[in-house]
Amino acid sequence: MFDLVIRSDCAVTPEGAGAFDIAIAGGKIVAVAAAGTFKDDTTRRLIDARGKVVMPGGIDPHVHCSWTLAYPDGKPFLSDPPSIVSRAALYGGTTTLIDFARWQHGETIQQTIERRDAEWARQCYCDYSYHVMLKGDLPPELFDQLDEAIRGGYPTIKMFTTNSRPGRQGFMVDFGDIWEVYRTAAHAGGLCVLHGEDNDIVMHMYDKLIREGRVGFENMAEVHNALSEDLSFRRLINLAEHVPGAALYFMHVSAETGVRAIREARARGLPVYGETLHPYLMYTEQDYKRPNGQIYHTYPSLKTKADQSALWKGTADGVIHTIGTDEICCSLAVKVQGARIDNTTGGNAGVEARIAVMYTEMVGRRGYTLEKFVDLTSSNASKIMGLYPRKGAIAAGSDADITILDRSRKLTITKEMLHETDYSPWEGHEVHAWPAMTMLRGKVVVENGRFLGEPTDGQYLYRKIPDEIRARPLL
Repeated sequence: MFDLVIRSDCAVTPEGAGAFDIAIAGGKIVAVAAAGTFKDDTTRRLIDARGKVVMPGGIDPHVHCSWTLAYPDGKPFLSDPPSIVSRAALYGGTTTLIDFARWQHGETIQQTIERRDAEWARQCYCDYSYHVMLKGDLPPELFDQLDEAIRGGYPTIKMFTTNSRPGRQGFMVDFGDIWEVYRTAAHAGGLCVLHGEDNDIVMHMYDKLIREGRVGFENMAEVHNALSEDLSFRRLINLAEHVPGAALYFMHVSAETGVRAIREARARGLPVYGETLHPYLMYTEQDYKRPNGQIYHTYPSLKTKADQSALWKGTADGVIHTIGTDEICCSLAVKVQGARIDNTTGGNAGVEARIAVMYTEMVGRRGYTLEKFVDLTSSNASKIMGLYPRKGAIAAGSDADITILDRSRKLTITKEMLHETDYSPWEGHEVHAWPAMTMLRGKVVVENGRFLGEPTDGQYLYRKIPDEIRARPLL
């Protein structure tokens, strides 16, 4: 007896989209067969999803829960916790989040992980994992600890190449230490996850604009510019060419120069992967001029229409592999409290709207296949980050993480219909579908707007990067 059978005429599987029965038992998908294969008496519940899109649960590879922010007076506080973000994620059809365990000077990597575990335990409604984030000067003893962490199921290592804004010291990792992390990750089987901007260019532009009195945040694209992305990406890729086995994942690619650098590296056979964000795909620097234009900002900045077009081309031709959010959930008052280039709050409240917005733009407006849409919002992240086929697939043996999109629900997004905070950068955006049901490991956690999950539902996901992902540009 199955726990559930989903009957669909449009289920997206690794073999393509089609009419399938999906049988679920014990939290796993146990069979995928032609629609109508399983009779009513074989299952405790039959879900008729005909007329809807059945897809694997979304995977967001880039979120920041309980992230340190600051008031204008410098007093620190935390963004919203996993309990809020993960709930919104499930409402929006995302079932797995990858956040960050941010290492602090004076602690071991293991202590970093344990501290982050304490912040997430029994606080997350969906499944989750961490990138280990390094910052500042790295002590020599850290590299053996990294080796152990990578082998122990924490295989992605995040580094910044800039401090991002004046007065924010201690984030940038110097190039020699990045080299050592590359070597450690290559040896242990890890993947280096990078925020790539050229610090000299970024800080020069801050000084220049402040000197000229052009300090409004609407000038952000001049500071976090395409040249900075170009120089940093190429330097990081060139270094990787000197470390056999090094594999790179560039977060929040924002410019045509970054897309081109990744494309050229992959043409040389290097295992380099690209992530962009849905705000970069849908908004440009011109949106900073709108009322409360800070709500569209994350670091690096929004850029030009030409950059946006290059990002779209990258999603279509296999240079951009994933679409994340850089989620930082906070109130509107916090998001717009800074109006200068040197104090604007980054991140955005975007995890709930991501699947519907991207379905609409990709499938509805640009003619992407359902398979391509699912790759960019779920499957590719699973493959690159070491979760596939447990996650990101409707296949026998996979976790029964499933989202059912109702294409009859064509609506305009309002902040009142969402479940994160008191504003949304997607307010007024029309979408062609909305999740009608979300399942996490076979449990229905959202059904027709009713939330049925528990904060103990989420499980930590230990990961291992596949050798083939690290050996060549696989996807």
